[in-house]
Amino acid sequence: MTLTAHSHDSTGIAGEGRRSPIPRRNPDAGSALVVGAGFAGIASALRLAAKGARVTLIDRLPELGGRARTFRKDGFTFDAGPTVITAPYLLDELFQLFGERMSDHVDLRPVWPWYRVQWEDGATFDYGGTPEQMCEQIARFDPRDQEGYLRMLERAEEIYRIGYEQLGDQPFDTASSMLKAVPDMVRLRAQRSMYTFVASHIRNERLRQVFTFQPLLVGGNPFRTSCIYALIQPLEQKFGVHYAMGGTTAIVQALGGLLERAGVEVMLDDAITSVRTKGDRVEGVDLSSGGRLDCDLMLSSGDPVTLYTKLMQRGGRHARTQRRAERMKLSMGLFVSYFGTTKTYPDLAHHNILLSDRYKDLLTDIFDRGKVPDDPSLYVHAPTRSDPSMAPEGNECFYALAPVPNLRLFDDWESRTDRLHDIVLERIERHMAPGLRDALATKFAVTPSYFERELESPAGAGFSVQPLLTQSAYLRFHNRCPHYRNLYLAGAGTHPGAGIPGTLCTAKTAMRCIERDGALTRGGA
Repeated sequence: MTLTAHSHDSTGIAGEGRRSPIPRRNPDAGSALVVGAGFAGIASALRLAAKGARVTLIDRLPELGGRARTFRKDGFTFDAGPTVITAPYLLDELFQLFGERMSDHVDLRPVWPWYRVQWEDGATFDYGGTPEQMCEQIARFDPRDQEGYLRMLERAEEIYRIGYEQLGDQPFDTASSMLKAVPDMVRLRAQRSMYTFVASHIRNERLRQVFTFQPLLVGGNPFRTSCIYALIQPLEQKFGVHYAMGGTTAIVQALGGLLERAGVEVMLDDAITSVRTKGDRVEGVDLSSGGRLDCDLMLSSGDPVTLYTKLMQRGGRHARTQRRAERMKLSMGLFVSYFGTTKTYPDLAHHNILLSDRYKDLLTDIFDRGKVPDDPSLYVHAPTRSDPSMAPEGNECFYALAPVPNLRLFDDWESRTDRLHDIVLERIERHMAPGLRDALATKFAVTPSYFERELESPAGAGFSVQPLLTQSAYLRFHNRCPHYRNLYLAGAGTHPGAGIPGTLCTAKTAMRCIERDGALTRGGA
């Protein structure tokens, strides 16, 4: 079936825009099956369609978006997943493939501050803007660190030029591709952690926290994640931080319309139970509905650990990758509290970070000890700050995300969910939103168990495998399967990694591999 974009009761979509012509089919192209309809899967399907392939996109959920699905309850609209939009050009590229502009379909607006970082004693740091604006905020904590920040930003820009602009969407599926990058990685001292990199330039501990929390947004511990992720700061400075009116779901809906106009067949609410292989090729997949789909090329945008360990038979050609997948270190889990209120909190920013007083020790609890914290750090999303349509008039909607251990380290969420939900709401009420619990109109929460059950994330990991240096580039899951000539991968577990920019780049990287291999030709690769 072909999908029509879901209707939405907000004004998030700016207009119908120009309708793109149906792309001319390549008579030599075979059928392409894209598994998973999150951002990486949608982007992959569109890129394949733009090359003339006959594309089917399938997902086990009843709606497009994957982690970027939508929850609606009691008149409130909640983005279930990603809410921070950076590098919007990567989304616009998908519309440009078909002669369209994203701005004709999505009303994207800059957010200020990018984040408001807050500590338990009430101190705040408005993160974002120009280097001069950052320095103004830094001076409130330690004027001596202004110079260090500017030196750090200069180094981060060098990392950005190499790590993002040069290598961010390039395949790392051969040892030679990795060896070519080694000199740059050595020169950039990529083995340093994000925290070590920042601490080498900034003295003040709170400012160190301000400039190291970003890896948590892609599943990494700042004390272990490579300083390559310092490229996030120049990325934000170059493109800003944005919000789509109507929520991230407005982007997903607009992409859904583009899929339809591009002639992509979309199958929802049907899960893949197994991948069928013969020799060195994938033949197709079996479905939970009892059907089966054959394909000339398959691109999986789901979690690679799930693909290799759950959807493919044990042993065989992929046995080595299967064993490696079972050993890889996964990201932390996520506890996400969604709630709506009958009053508004105008003093909050759109994106808020509440940092626990136990910065490093808290992360050790989560990543190593398997302890669910009683004092979690929180990312609090307040979209009604920018878009009142997300809640009934005079009300507000929020979600609060707390990093927690994944299910390998802690799995008793039946006994812990209600308690942690109360802790999250109490912390927000005490530090950010007075009277919150008395003003609640609706609330619910999801745990790592939801990520494992509904999203097929191994051990409920929120961001697939951790972004460690030993799990990056060639050492991450390859965008071209090393065992089956017509199997390609995109999504958070592949190069370059998680986050909306990262996953959109994985689709570009996979497409580079497909074109390089000649895999679009029927029976090619």
